[in-house]
Amino acid sequence: MKITLITVGKTDVPWVKEGLDLYISRLARYVPFSLVELPQLKNTSSLSQEQIKEKEGQALLLHIGAGDQVILLDEKGRELTSVQLSETLKEWMVRSSRNLVFVIGGAYGFSPAVYERAGSLLSLSRMTFSHQMVRVIFAEQLYRAFTILKGEPYHHP
Repeated sequence: MKITLITVGKTDVPWVKEGLDLYISRLARYVPFSLVELPQLKNTSSLSQEQIKEKEGQALLLHIGAGDQVILLDEKGRELTSVQLSETLKEWMVRSSRNLVFVIGGAYGFSPAVYERAGSLLSLSRMTFSHQMVRVIFAEQLYRAFTILKGEPYHHP
């Protein structure tokens, strides 16, 4: 099993990229992990928010395999503590041999087709973060979840 994080848009803030790279390198100790950064749509000024979500959704779905378990990082998702995330991650890994694909959408969220494809919705907080920041926060929490599962001292309850 491997874990993939798919994002809309590149990580272009240098310190965010540095933090993301740090946690991706740490995750490599636990699981094959990959980051897929889809290009931001161009020439969208004449498109509605729904049209943008639809086009982004089509691009996202091209990177999701038929057997993948898809988890959307979404404000409507379930909020978990770090320990609960580690337990949920363990359940996902034990119950399924499928790859886990986490998805961070664009500025307007996900299209109905992407919601349909998702198996779960996960919220990192009731607060709103920039899409750039969410990448680092998620990668850190995923790393933390693995250290909890392994009984390593990174997490201090």
